[in-house]
Amino acid sequence: MGSGAAGSTGSIIPAVLRALLLDFNGVLVDDEPLHLELLLRVLGEEGVSLTPEDAWPRFLGRGDRESFAEALAGAGQPAPSHRLTRLVARKASYYQEAVHRQGYVFFPGALELMREAAAAGLVQGVVSGALRDEIEGALRQAGVRGLVKVVVSIEDVEEGKPSPQGYQLALQLLNSEAPLPARLLHPHEVLAVEDTLPGIAAARAAGLVTLGIAHSHEPTALAGAGANAVAERLEGLGLERLQALYAEASRS
Repeated sequence: MGSGAAGSTGSIIPAVLRALLLDFNGVLVDDEPLHLELLLRVLGEEGVSLTPEDAWPRFLGRGDRESFAEALAGAGQPAPSHRLTRLVARKASYYQEAVHRQGYVFFPGALELMREAAAAGLVQGVVSGALRDEIEGALRQAGVRGLVKVVVSIEDVEEGKPSPQGYQLALQLLNSEAPLPARLLHPHEVLAVEDTLPGIAAARAAGLVTLGIAHSHEPTALAGAGANAVAERLEGLGLERLQALYAEASRS
């Protein structure tokens, strides 16, 4: 992706970061292992036995509905829509029980980065395969819901990641919901922060600059999946480093 547009004099206009679109599970909230545990619990109740080692690479970063459908199909079981809806609701109930006991656990540095980005005037959104109640609940618990302009959850799209639908919708909402930006946000001015391979694929397919956070995969795997830039973790990242990574990513 180029670093900017060339003017009539041949000069290069540097890329300017104007918005962040953040994944939820695995980027903001440290709950990917919990989701996997509950997915396997529900599947076990349905007579489908999978090990965490088998399930982690297959389902990490994918929505519950797609994960249940694939697991049932692999076991030779029917997966009609009403059954998938019931399984997703059961897993969501188990998840709510867990967070009621322990609260939402944010990754170190996640909330600090959101607050720093907001103070600097960056527009923020969350794009996730999680349910809206889970995302909203976590943001409210942490006191950062007011820093987020748009939330796109799995209920808002027909296809989850790696489909770009969620990111495409988020960009549309950033440009159409009040307060309106002074000028339209373009994909190259938006940094998508993801921790999974399907998430990176979704953001890239939407034309966004991508930053892979190695909370769930090795940095080499994220780079191999096409992340424009990679960081080990959010902790200690800070807005200045984030903007430097964006500038680097915009040139890749």
